[in-house]
Amino acid sequence: MRINSNFVKAAAAALSIACSGFAHAELNVFACEPEYAALAKELAPNANIYSATTALQDPHQVQARPSLIAKMRQADLVVCAGADLEIGWLPMLQMKSANAKVRSTDQGLFFAADQIDTLDKLASVDRSMGDVHAKGNPHLHFDPNRLLTVANALSDKMSQLDPSEAANYQKALADFSSRWQAAIPRWEEQAKALKGKKVIAYHTSFRYLFNWLGIEQVADLEPKPGLAPTSGHLASLLSRAEQKDILAVVVASYQDERGANWLGEKANLPVLMLPMSVGGNDASQDLFSLYDSAIALLNGVK
Repeated sequence: MRINSNFVKAAAAALSIACSGFAHAELNVFACEPEYAALAKELAPNANIYSATTALQDPHQVQARPSLIAKMRQADLVVCAGADLEIGWLPMLQMKSANAKVRSTDQGLFFAADQIDTLDKLASVDRSMGDVHAKGNPHLHFDPNRLLTVANALSDKMSQLDPSEAANYQKALADFSSRWQAAIPRWEEQAKALKGKKVIAYHTSFRYLFNWLGIEQVADLEPKPGLAPTSGHLASLLSRAEQKDILAVVVASYQDERGANWLGEKANLPVLMLPMSVGGNDASQDLFSLYDSAIALLNGVK
């Protein structure tokens, strides 16, 4: 029986492509928050990246949905903020996904907070203190210098898990680092006028941003972390606002605005919603534009 030579060539080419696919599959990255999905995209542009949450969701409160379990089951690498931000839902996902590759930081589990010195660490905590984190504030992605340290460590982790692509990860890291380091002095120049300003904010979501820019959060809309504003607490904040030194009342893109709006109206203060992460508003499409947007919004307060 004669076999068509063109058919043989086509079959051989298909087999070659298939074999190359088996030889190197793209890294599957499960990001707990959109800022780490965005960072993974910078460092591994060809990876398959999935974000478990959006900037319009509270990352403390996530349901272990079947879709998240399925995505974690496929993951080679899980990237999360850490410092117990995801303590209420990540362990459940790990257990139900039964993916041994992402159970330990020795393997495919990566916590950003483990790579840096976090702010506001506590020697001990108890329930009376509210929703606090003994390991420090986990919302570190709004400190550009700390985030660069995280980027270096995450690139190393990717190279460890996918050594055949290590050169490409290092190249992407160098490109990101160059652009990021060029942006930091520009952001700091843009934010010069914000240094020394005072705000009342919801939770300590922007602790790193305020620390970096020299903004002081003088009060919290929550009476205790994780608790909704009460009428008595809001009355005490109104009394504080009467000192007339507050720039704005700040809330994150996923937080309830009702208490902030009440205080803003009574105290004649602007209420400013800042994007908590990539996708928090239309302008925040990646990490660079997230910073651009947050600083522009703060500068725009009149």
